Amino acid sequence: MLVGVVGPSGAGKDTLLSGARAALAGTPAIRFVRRTITRPAEPGGEDHLPATPAEFHRLRDLGGFALWWDAHGLLYGIPADIVADMQWGLVVANLSRGVLAEAHRRFPLTVIEVTAPPELRASRLAARGREDAGAVAARLGRQAPIPPGIAHRRIVNDGGIAQGVARMVDLLEGLRSDYATRAFGG
Repeated sequence: MLVGVVGPSGAGKDTLLSGARAALAGTPAIRFVRRTITRPAEPGGEDHLPATPAEFHRLRDLGGFALWWDAHGLLYGIPADIVADMQWGLVVANLSRGVLAEAHRRFPLTVIEVTAPPELRASRLAARGREDAGAVAARLGRQAPIPPGIAHRRIVNDGGIAQGVARMVDLLEGLRSDYATRAFGG
């Protein structure tokens, strides 16, 4: 099963994914995916595989991505090798809401939506220092619903990091257990 993690900017998706990845390291049947992004790697940012637009297009054209999309002037890709891993467990990936309908058509999909109150998101975005106040306000104003018919769960990430990571870990372990029961009878 593909577990797509989505949420608005500043909700804390990357922080929760990073913490859950560390907490679940070595857990069978859960793979956390590193996205390829046409953005340089930066300290403290998302752990991704940086690529130039030309490199990204070459990988895409060679079938290197199971899913890919563009957002915010960047290209994002999920590696094609997730298809084999989904036969044995959960593949957890940070996705864009814009690719959810395609992912749902192509794969068994559950979405985890990470949210946080707008004022908390605003302070987190300001602390990142990547954008001016106008760009932060524009990000806060964006809304995109999860397409109908897609199973989803929600994490409200309004407490400390440890609390949010624990919520993510509990949810992923529950999904893994449910998936194993359905797919393999236990």
